[in-house]
Amino acid sequence: MSPAGAQKSSSLTLVLMVASAASGGTLQYGYNLAIMNTPAVFIQAFVNETFLERWDMQLEDYQVTLVWTIIVSIFSLGGFAGALIAGPLTIRFGRKKCLLLNNIFLMTGALLAVTSRAAKSFEMIIIARVLVGINAGVSMNVQPMYFGESAPKHLRGAVSLSSAVFTAFGVVLGQVVGIREILGSEPYWQYLLASNAIPGVIQLLTLPWFPESPRYLLIDRGDKEACINALRRLRGCEVQSSELDEILQEQAATKGMRPRGPWELLTDRSVRWQLITVMVISSAMQLCGNDSIYFYASYVFKEAGVSADKIQYITIGTGTCEFTACILCNLLIERKGRRFMLMGGYIFMTIWAVVFTIALSFEHYTSWMPYLSMACIFTYILSFGMGPAGVTGILPTELFDQTARPAAYMIAGSMMWLNLFIMGMIFPFIMSELSEFCFVPFGAVCLLSALFVGLFLPETKGKSLSAITSEFHKLNFKGQDEKCLSQTTTQYQLGEVCLSTAL
Repeated sequence: MSPAGAQKSSSLTLVLMVASAASGGTLQYGYNLAIMNTPAVFIQAFVNETFLERWDMQLEDYQVTLVWTIIVSIFSLGGFAGALIAGPLTIRFGRKKCLLLNNIFLMTGALLAVTSRAAKSFEMIIIARVLVGINAGVSMNVQPMYFGESAPKHLRGAVSLSSAVFTAFGVVLGQVVGIREILGSEPYWQYLLASNAIPGVIQLLTLPWFPESPRYLLIDRGDKEACINALRRLRGCEVQSSELDEILQEQAATKGMRPRGPWELLTDRSVRWQLITVMVISSAMQLCGNDSIYFYASYVFKEAGVSADKIQYITIGTGTCEFTACILCNLLIERKGRRFMLMGGYIFMTIWAVVFTIALSFEHYTSWMPYLSMACIFTYILSFGMGPAGVTGILPTELFDQTARPAAYMIAGSMMWLNLFIMGMIFPFIMSELSEFCFVPFGAVCLLSALFVGLFLPETKGKSLSAITSEFHKLNFKGQDEKCLSQTTTQYQLGEVCLSTAL
């Protein structure tokens, strides 16, 4: 095969693998965020009818809102559980098989959702939301790991960022399917809640045809031949010695080391600032309030002065905005770098939060202020998609080695889901209590996040793990002697010596 033909084959295989894994992976996260907005009124009525039929009790409005908030936010607790089990599952079964097994949670949840109305049980909806949350929690951790370990170094950021692209696409898809003219009407809401099974089926039918992560095959399983075959299939040509050497170097550096647990990372000084970085950035991704807009889009746009009959169509624009931004970020990330995109996104979000607050404060005095408010929401989401949405998921892959990576994703994912749960529970109260100042806390989070990235996160674009680790040593061992400062770097140098001896 000619070099051009090999490159084309490589690109096609990689693109198809990404599409297959993401269809039942991070797409589910975005999809399940979005589909709960339009049928809110119908599900709340169903909850009220169930209480009336069972116990002859009419719920007060605040009680219905509480049950609805639990239905919405319990998804996040499921995601938290999924993040905790993702690490052990990837170690035991590998990245690809873990994604396939993850569909058990999805299909069970879809079955409970579609039968909940006939069974007259809102509890089944709650359990279904927990199960699809577990599915999303596992996929949000495993999929970026799978992509980051399978992509060539020069495409690592763009391929890993496709997880965010599919998350945004899932949001748009969920918003479109959820409009009243399709499945968002009163007779069909149970089918809307179960429609997430369709992307899962697509993944089950297609992902088995693609290879496992080459790094997992060599470093975790010690199967060099399988690793080379996987690389050959993914690249569409013979394996370059430089790429194989880098994986062998990491294998040599971690030889004899078992996969590390979260507690071991928390107590290991050599990865202290890497861990602080992923924890802060993962938390900021949810505390900035962007994903809560999808949970409670009706509340947000009602506060911004949009008429009720237009809200469901405008919410589609929010998802489309993030989807477009993630595609642009995917195209720019290998040119501009992770640090630039992440810091720039949070700076712009801070600016739009300030403008939005001003617009809400003067909307009763100027006729065009509601339009400015709505524009601020779109630009806020656009800025989020251009940086934090995509870059956050890449960082654990680039900052940690193979033995620490699953545990790092567990910790980062746990922080993300816990903060999403907290935001899902308090977001309506922030909207009602702070009124026109509702975005002030989010603006503060964005400003602090931008400062943190600017001060502590080194650029990781195109760098090897040993080079990135060396930069973090300046923070991890600040004030220590050179022996301590070079501890982990020496580990990689020993790996290089072992590799050169073996060759």
